Amino acid sequence: MSELFKRRFSRRHILTTAGLGAISATAIGSIGEEVAAQEPTQQATPRGGPLPPQIEFPPISASTEVETGGPPTALPPERRLGFAIVGLGRLSLEEIMPAFAESKLAKPTALVSGDAAKANQVAQQYGIKPQNVYNYQNYDNLRNNPDVDVIYIVLPNSMHREYTVRGAKAGKHILCEKPMATTVEDCQQMIDACKNANRKLMIAYRCQYEPHHRAMIQMIRSKELGAIKVIQADNGQNQGGDLNQWRLKRALAGGGSLPDVGVYCLNATRYLTGEEPIAISAQTFSTPGDPRFKEVEESVTFQLRFPSGILAICSTSYGFHEARRFRVFGSDAWGQLDPAFAYNGLRMMISRKSPTNSMAENVSEVRMSQKNQFALEIDHMADCVIQNKQPHTPGEEGLQDQKLITLIYEAAQTGKTITLPRVSGLDVTRGPAPRMLK
Repeated sequence: MSELFKRRFSRRHILTTAGLGAISATAIGSIGEEVAAQEPTQQATPRGGPLPPQIEFPPISASTEVETGGPPTALPPERRLGFAIVGLGRLSLEEIMPAFAESKLAKPTALVSGDAAKANQVAQQYGIKPQNVYNYQNYDNLRNNPDVDVIYIVLPNSMHREYTVRGAKAGKHILCEKPMATTVEDCQQMIDACKNANRKLMIAYRCQYEPHHRAMIQMIRSKELGAIKVIQADNGQNQGGDLNQWRLKRALAGGGSLPDVGVYCLNATRYLTGEEPIAISAQTFSTPGDPRFKEVEESVTFQLRFPSGILAICSTSYGFHEARRFRVFGSDAWGQLDPAFAYNGLRMMISRKSPTNSMAENVSEVRMSQKNQFALEIDHMADCVIQNKQPHTPGEEGLQDQKLITLIYEAAQTGKTITLPRVSGLDVTRGPAPRMLK
């Protein structure tokens, strides 16, 4: 019998980062089945590797016209990295699973759900093997599945730590939805588990991979808007319907609008500037008697001051009509995305003095092609595994947001402005900028 294959596979500390006789034929057969259940099968074709060369066409438009970028290129199906999706709720089924159709490097190969009937139906729809459907009890058996390279955790916030730690111990890389967890301690345990297992951990901050957001970052860093003075960011929705949904349960969500949708505003101020805040003030409010907010807050406003002098004014709510936007006010111009945090339909506007008419203000729309944000983040995770590089949004990025969320709640509760130590450098919690795959 061959040897079993061993798979490689306090405020002053607000920032700690710069990321398994005779023997009857029946008995022999049962022993063989047990070994097979533990030992991954040999893959016929190694996954990953370089993309095939892009097919090129000669130009047919003048240099004044916007370029198309050329036809996309992708790994053949047998070389794409396999992803196990953990949790088959609304986000997984409405956004993440369909996004694999636009992925260039990845494919869904396993599902984990507490609802066997739903999981088997989804598996049939996406051509996933019946034996690759798991539940939360046998989740750890993913370690024996060579079809799975990455686990994508799409569960209620308080469950992220457990399934990240178990997934890393199973020898799989982890892509985890935001917010990373509900406590700073859980975030650190997730980071430690992945480091100890030599597995990659990425937090699914989809906006940081989206072209409009990438363009706005470049615009700010290149001073195209002048010196940035103020950032205003708002993200909210009128939450309703099922009052038993997990987002309204503190034990599962860790909070209300702030960790769910407010984290987009918080994270945006950080990646747009590249800086970490040095002061925080905040207020919370919940409508008295509203049954939705027995356990979690309805609305939060918070202000951040950054080392360069930039002020950020943010609001988030489960009680106002949907708004998902930010505006960056510079000395020479302002730029905005509205919507900014939606899954699609993003629009960028720039306003500055007309270069040809001193009495006119030019307000123009910057039109860019829409990309599937979930496909972009999934491909970045796959690319990091293939290239063995650090994700752009590693666990340290999620940990820093969780530290700041904790301090926002503290500032709101005490009514005091909390000061933080100055952090030198830009993008200290992020890995290399994502490469855009054609």
